[in-house]
Amino acid sequence: MTAHATDYTWFDQRYPVLGEAYCLTQVEGITADELLRRFDALPGREVTGLDAVVAAWEVFDDGEDEEAGALFDEDEDRLLVAVTDLDGWALAVEVYGYLGSLHEVIPRLADGTRLVSHFRNVNAVDHFNWWERGGCRLQFEPLFPTQRHGSDAEAPGVPDLLTACGFQLDGERYDLHTEAAFALAERLTDVRLGPERLEAATFRIGYAPRP
Repeated sequence: MTAHATDYTWFDQRYPVLGEAYCLTQVEGITADELLRRFDALPGREVTGLDAVVAAWEVFDDGEDEEAGALFDEDEDRLLVAVTDLDGWALAVEVYGYLGSLHEVIPRLADGTRLVSHFRNVNAVDHFNWWERGGCRLQFEPLFPTQRHGSDAEAPGVPDLLTACGFQLDGERYDLHTEAAFALAERLTDVRLGPERLEAATFRIGYAPRP
């Protein structure tokens, strides 16, 4: 894969709500239903397309989700997670969510396999995670890609990989760092995301407890 940040400028333009705050989590070799189980999520309905996921989140966020009301008590603190299967990976999308970025949640999601996730919120706080079989291989904030952690953080090829994705390692510019996170995820998973593909995908809505 030769993905670059410029390949993902469509994300913020096509999905402005997700462009403000999102978390995408990919876990290799498990089904979408299994990923929901690892989130401890209550499974709900299926919807087609990422636009429909955003719409479902808006209804949920407004407190008008009848399905959620039927599945759990309103005093339970849960977040909406939508999952689908793509190229041998389970993909979870969280609108204004963050569960896939939490170190208390990631080990459960990545149990026995490989996980790649990236997240940003409305305050431009962001995280990228690459875990494999219980260990963190790479973790950093895309806005500050020189400050890295994990077993591969200082591996010889990592700076070149990040630069090839579009990260600015000179500390002088911060262009397209979110888009570069998408490019890095693609290079690590071999899964190319695009609006046509995401709109054709069938997503299972789930309701995961907030830690």
